[in-house]
Amino acid sequence: MEQAEEILADALRRAEQSLNSPLVADAVVQTRIEYIARLNSNRAGARVILACALAKILNPEVDIRKPYTEIGAADAYSGRSYDEKYIEPFARANRLPVNTTTAWLTPALRNISTPLAAPMSIVGTPRKMYEVLILLLNDVYIGTITAQELLLEGVRVLLLLRNERDERIKQLLNELALSDREAPLSSEEVVDLVRRHMESPKSSRLPVLIVTAAYLSAANHLGETAKPLLLHNAADAQTGATGDVEITLINDDRVITTYEMKDKSVTTADIDIALEKLAASGMRPDNYLFVTTAPIDDKVTLYARSLYKSTDGIEFAILDCLQFLRHFLHLFHRLRVDFLETYQRLVLDEPESAVNQPLKEAFLTLRRQAEYDANH
Repeated sequence: MEQAEEILADALRRAEQSLNSPLVADAVVQTRIEYIARLNSNRAGARVILACALAKILNPEVDIRKPYTEIGAADAYSGRSYDEKYIEPFARANRLPVNTTTAWLTPALRNISTPLAAPMSIVGTPRKMYEVLILLLNDVYIGTITAQELLLEGVRVLLLLRNERDERIKQLLNELALSDREAPLSSEEVVDLVRRHMESPKSSRLPVLIVTAAYLSAANHLGETAKPLLLHNAADAQTGATGDVEITLINDDRVITTYEMKDKSVTTADIDIALEKLAASGMRPDNYLFVTTAPIDDKVTLYARSLYKSTDGIEFAILDCLQFLRHFLHLFHRLRVDFLETYQRLVLDEPESAVNQPLKEAFLTLRRQAEYDANH
């Protein structure tokens, strides 16, 4: 629908022209939009307000509070359809800091079949976000603001947030570039830096980036490389992948090693599921390796080892994440700076839903401090 794209393009243009001037006159409503668009702990609300506003602009007859066709009313609509068809590519093209997947698949919003209107209470975290979301949709419904104003102000605040985050990362990178680097960090200092980064909140994606960075930085020495990473929340059944990181020979698509990351202890059930995935896919890697940040059970290790013969030569093993990194960095000691730069790039390139802004900033701050400590 070209009209939708034109509306979004016009909203972007007008928002850019008024970056520092709110486009909603009502201060209370503007504060609500600001809260949802800037809320770091839950980015789903930002996509909801954009999608619902766009739907209302395109079809004034719909009730903006009814973004579910399951409601069964003539004025209901599919918020998810507008979100996936229009908001997702628009946000991606303009690097707006929102979730990479539709808000309508988040646990709090996925199974609703009633209007998003008071006295409804959505069970989600934080609860305030959903309360404010319901109030905003009602603001449009009763005419306090128009759907177009909601869209414009939502885009404006997201653009501001994007620019602020870009500037913060740029500032941290500049500080890192200007820091005193008489000598590169040792392998053990790199391990300690990564360990401290992994101790940050919401860091479950980092083991995937650690293993990927190791293979990418050593690809020319190993003759092996990591395939491009898939979205962190994409199911293996949808992508066809057998794990979180897949390793191939250079110039060869056959997967020879699969890594699956766990932030809990690996169980025999996890290994059995891996066997089922391999059987269903027909893939036969040389190695299927679990990388965990939790303690490793000796009995599970023995079970993994026992599968070599029954699988006709597939090695199963469980590795501690930091011990994997430590061994890699000592084995390829001269590549430790390459690893660090690759890991940093992967961290900064990850979408917000996988590695959030505080986690990105934390790495740059930790690295600067580590390099300062190492040289003083």
